[in-house]
This record gives sequence, C-alpha cells and structure tokens, in this order.
Amino acid sequence: MLRIRILLLITLLFAPCLNAVADDAPPPEVVAALKSAGIPLSAVAIQVQPVQNGAAHLPRLAVNAARAMNPASTMKLVTSFAALELLGPTFTWKTQAFITGTLNGDTLEGDLILKGGGDPKLTIENFWLLARGLRARGLRHIRGNLILDRSYFETGEHDPSRFDAEPLRPYNVGPDALLVNFKSVIFTFVPNIERGTAQVITEPRLPQLELVQSVRLSDGPCNDWRARLKADFQNTAGSARAVFSGFYPASCGEKTWPVALLSHPNYIEGVFRQVWEDMGGTLGGTARDGATPAGARLVHLQESPSLAEVVRDINKYSNNVMARQMFLTLSAEVLKQPGSNERSAQVVKSWLAQRGLDLPELVLENGSGLSRIERISAGGMARVLDAAFASAVMPELMASLPVVAQDGTMRRRLKTDGIAGQAHIKTGSLSDVRTIAGYVLDRAGQRNIVVFIINHPNAVAGQAAQDALLRWVYAADGSNGGSNAGNAVDSNGGSGKGNVASARAAQPVKAGTSASRR
Repeated sequence: MLRIRILLLITLLFAPCLNAVADDAPPPEVVAALKSAGIPLSAVAIQVQPVQNGAAHLPRLAVNAARAMNPASTMKLVTSFAALELLGPTFTWKTQAFITGTLNGDTLEGDLILKGGGDPKLTIENFWLLARGLRARGLRHIRGNLILDRSYFETGEHDPSRFDAEPLRPYNVGPDALLVNFKSVIFTFVPNIERGTAQVITEPRLPQLELVQSVRLSDGPCNDWRARLKADFQNTAGSARAVFSGFYPASCGEKTWPVALLSHPNYIEGVFRQVWEDMGGTLGGTARDGATPAGARLVHLQESPSLAEVVRDINKYSNNVMARQMFLTLSAEVLKQPGSNERSAQVVKSWLAQRGLDLPELVLENGSGLSRIERISAGGMARVLDAAFASAVMPELMASLPVVAQDGTMRRRLKTDGIAGQAHIKTGSLSDVRTIAGYVLDRAGQRNIVVFIINHPNAVAGQAAQDALLRWVYAADGSNGGSNAGNAVDSNGGSGKGNVASARAAQPVKAGTSASRR
C-alpha cells in the first residue's frame, strides 16, 4: 500500500511535466484539413485548455505546444495585455502645441511647436481638431516655422521596404512620435459614366503631391482593378508624384487606395498647411525637426481616445502601425526614456516575470507581429491568455478581440456554424504564417483558450483546419473532454508516444512577397 501511495504521489507531481512534452492527437477533422492543405503536423502548434484562473488542469489538446513559433499578429495580444495593465485602460496619448516669440493679436511672431506623444490615432479628423483648438485660442498667422518635436520615440531610420519590399503599403509605415493619419494619402476613384472616365480624388490634398490622372472606364467585373490602373508612385526628398492611367471597371463603383507617401516631416507639413489654410490661417515658414525650447509656452493639448478604445481598433482590425506605437509607448512611459523596441521588449519581459509568466522562448521585435523573428509557443500564448482572463483588464482585452462571424478580421468566417458569436478570436497572417488565438465559449458553457499556429509555405490553406478546431472546441461533446495523451501522434503525422515537443527547433518562416494586416 505504501509503494502504491508513493507511485501515485510521483505521478501527480510529474503529470504536468509529462503533459508538457507529450503531443496529443488532433481531432480527425483537423488532421484531414491539414493533410488536404499539404501541411504536416511538424509545422503546427496547438493548445486548447479550459480557462483555469491559475488552477492546475491538463489541457484538452496540446500539439508541439512548447515549440517557439512565429505568431504573426496574435503577438498583439501580449502587447495589448501588457499595455492595459502597465498603462491602464484610461491612459491617453497627448499631442502638445507650444509657441515661442510674441503673439500680437492673431499673429505669432515666432514658431509653433508640435510635440508628439505617440498618439496612434492622430487621424486627419483629430489633427483638424488640434488645429481648430489653436484657432479657437486666437492664433491665425504664424510668421515663423512649424517645429516638429518627435523625441518621445527613438525610432532611428526606418526602411519601409525591408519587411516585404512593399514600401508604399500603409502597414509598413514606421512608428513616429508625431504619426499623422498613418502617413497615408487616400486615392478615391469615382466613375463618370457620361464622360467614360474615372476621377481621382486625393485626401489629404498635399501641396507637395502632384497628381496626374488619365483613367478611362471599362466594362467587365471588378477583379484586380488596381492592376488595370497602371499606377506609378514616385517619392523624392520633399515631394511626391502619383500617375494613374489605364482602365477602371465601371462595375467597381467608388473604390479607395491608401498609399504611404512622403517622409513624416513633409507629410505633417502638407497636412498642416491644408488644414490651417482651410481655416483661414497662414504659415510663413517651413516645417523642420527640433526640440521644444525652454520657455516655450503651452497653448493647446490634444488627447487621444483612451487606451481601451485604441486597443479595440488594434485587435479588431489588426492594425500594425498602431500596435507599434503602443509598444514603443510602454518604454517611454514606464522607463521615462525615449521609446525604443529594445527597451519596450525588456519592459514586457520584466512585466511577464513579475506575473510569474516564464516564457523563455519569447522573442519580441516590435510587438505587432509584423516580423520574421518574433516567436512564442502555443503553450506560452495560452498561459498569457489565461492570466489575462483573471486580470482586472480582462473586459477591455476581451472586447478588443474579433467576434467570430460578426466583426473584425473574423467577420466572414464560420457564419453558418453554431460557434458564430460564441468566440473571441485574434487572427494572424503573414505569407507563411496563419494563427488564431483567443477564447471559445463551448456548447456546455465552459470558456476555453484556443491557440493554433501554422508556420509553413502552405499556411494560407490552413484556415480550414483552424476553423475545424474552433468547431471541435465549441461542440464540447463527451469525447472531447480531457487530454488525448493516451492516443498520441508524432509531429510528422505518424503514430507514436510521448514526443518531446521542445526538442525540435522552430522552423524558420520564409520572407514572402506580401503580408496582410491580420
């Protein structure tokens, strides 16, 4: 009897360790979908577990769960959770306007300084409100220069083509302490049936942007309409040129095309001049970078929406630029130093350690998931989500996740299934990566954490497997309860027992030609 008790005690003590290294057999429908997509089990990592709130329970399913994988945009969950706890849901970013010199009536004989605070949502509309605030305070004519204080972040030189050779895509815009409207110009194409042409409208109307348009309407479906336009974009030191020719299908109606043009300082100057002159103001000088001088007088402060609102935009629509702004803000606020990727990575890792979340495999580059080197394991992500569910900021984080079949990046998936509306799932997508991570309320009323990472050249075809797993978790029938460790498979799809997931190195993710925002 004593020997039996000792063996039982050893089993209980080491059961969590044994589970951590053994791979379960995924549901047959998931295996079939992966096989159809040409994706081996060695290229996936899965963890499914009940929300535990710190309790020690076995996961319902674990496949390669300890392996470091590229999570794509699901890394935003780590950054969002850290920001909500470290900064607080009510945190706001502040853009400040200072003046130097003398103000004679409505004329400033001096400079206007805009000091950026990293606001991720300083859109054209919010920038207009900033300018309106200055006009409301009596300022109209600025004889001096527009000084841009961008010292809140220490970003260095940013190469927008480094990630995927698409430097004009808005998702490749670098973070900036004075990020205005994602540094993008929106080109809107408006068909004119009578003339047989398509008019091109730009917003904002930048004085440094030359627009050349000669677009004719065509018949046929609205497929690949951008390729038919024969667009040519040119960026120079202080100006830009956009040329549109070719054809535009009339069946498209109105379409928009966002393009990131000009440098941050030139873009800000162009937007400010447009908005300021529309309000009847004048700017005598030019825009240049500089520090806020001692003695400058604060005349207006523009606050962003709350962090809780910004996190919702970041996760629902997987906005990489906003996520990077938030990531840099962590070190700027916590360390009171200019925000940098390296400092923010250390802030997040220190925060995780203080919470008892040891993630040795974690690699953070910019906190957005738009990276070839960021890594986390499925098990590590599940632990973060479990800790988040027990956190005081759980409502804000949960509300930021796309609702399956209803909104965000999950709005078109699983619309006719029972799981529709019953899960909050963040998606991730790069050329060779597809991921999902979040919470599923199953049919039995149990909240489950689900993480499914695919790193493989055929990853784009893996969505069916991920959707199959979500259906399986939601079904929650008796055959799905508990771990499947007794019926294990190795990560190559063959039968086996007790495979050590952590013993296999993570497969590198190839640099693709494109990357989505999801």
